[in-house]
Amino acid sequence: MLTEEIEAAQRSVKTDAYQMSIGEIVTMYDDKEVVIDPDFQRMFRWEIGQKSKLIESLLLGIPLPSIFVFEKNDGTWELIDGLQRISTILEFMGKLREEDGSLRPPSILEATKYLPSLHNGVWEKSDRLEHVPLDEQNPIDKSHQIAIRRARLGVEILKRPSDDQTKFDLFQRLNAGGTQANAQELRNCIMLMVNKDFFASVKDVAETEQFRKVTNVTDEQAAKQRHMELAVRFLVHTNVPYNGTLDVEEYIDEGIVQLAMVGDRASAVKQLTETFDLLDKAAGADALRRWDTDHFTGKIGLVGLEGIAAGIAKNLDHISAKQNPVDFVRDQLKSFWHQDDVKGITAPGMRGTTRIQRTVPFGEKWFAA
Repeated sequence: MLTEEIEAAQRSVKTDAYQMSIGEIVTMYDDKEVVIDPDFQRMFRWEIGQKSKLIESLLLGIPLPSIFVFEKNDGTWELIDGLQRISTILEFMGKLREEDGSLRPPSILEATKYLPSLHNGVWEKSDRLEHVPLDEQNPIDKSHQIAIRRARLGVEILKRPSDDQTKFDLFQRLNAGGTQANAQELRNCIMLMVNKDFFASVKDVAETEQFRKVTNVTDEQAAKQRHMELAVRFLVHTNVPYNGTLDVEEYIDEGIVQLAMVGDRASAVKQLTETFDLLDKAAGADALRRWDTDHFTGKIGLVGLEGIAAGIAKNLDHISAKQNPVDFVRDQLKSFWHQDDVKGITAPGMRGTTRIQRTVPFGEKWFAA
């Protein structure tokens, strides 16, 4: 069985590999034969110190890791892994484009450990560097420009017979071990790859004051995409059945790809907006907290999201038809925490795979009352 699964998976992945110079890759980018999604550029941001160290490595002749691209139907390449490296080089050269096609201002480097003379280093002097006067800019020599252009990179190509799901899987596997992005930032990128409009619709609701209030997401947490993580988990738990075979994170990953591919933005927005509107009216910032006899207490955890929020979403039409939906939700979310099934769910040490198989079904039944 394992051998058959391996062989089937290998048949779905067609690859090739080239060695290319930086100059060749830059030319392909100029000719729009290599695509870098602007939304990815906004998602992954290197500091100037990281950019300076990359240029230092090229000047010192230190090999860079391979980049990975996906060959699209028209023969162009979509960059899957290596975004920061390629974007840094293009930006330094003054060739990186914004989404509207305009050129982004070139970068200016800082001194590095081995090359302190890189301070204020530029590819060539430019009046587009607003905060650094021309006389303070330090252009690198033509010989150094040539050395960078001639530096070679390995290019691993995922060929066209590979399906989109393989592309998403590859993107995540290549990036999951890095420090550039957390799990939700990677999901955001995958959602962008699958369906930009779906991603934008979910993001719009997740950033509303109402959603942030009910989920208690702070600005610091939002910077790390916690609000998007909770919105994505909510949608997956509401719409994608879980059979317990996948790791929880893989289930969330696959679930949101599935929903983005279907692309039903209206349903996603309805579920998010109406559910969190009811929760806000019922208990505001306390809606997903534990009810303890006569007051709400504790932090918001995943049990509330899975059992209460998803439970309400699965019964929206039923709840909306009640004489007073808000009172119903308020009563149900308070008594939710005192049910024997829930007490067992919140026991310390319970695995996520076990918890989800209990919270979501119980919540659906509880709010169907």
